[in-house]
Amino acid sequence: MITSNLSEVETRLTDFFTNKIDPKDMAKTIRRFKYLIALSVLEESEVFPFEKTNLKDDFYWLNELTEVLDPYL
Repeated sequence: MITSNLSEVETRLTDFFTNKIDPKDMAKTIRRFKYLIALSVLEESEVFPFEKTNLKDDFYWLNELTEVLDPYL
């Protein structure tokens, strides 16, 4: 008998990636979203400095998640 020590979040994530979407498809979706956001930020000169900092942090964590889901880099 195997005993699972997964947290509630880990269990929900496992269920999500087992029953809802393939991890590679989710990584592709996140990468496409990051690309579109980056283009819109580059084209928009009115982005406030604090928003750019937040986006930089958000991009970092989205990239980390995509690498966990489907290593690319």
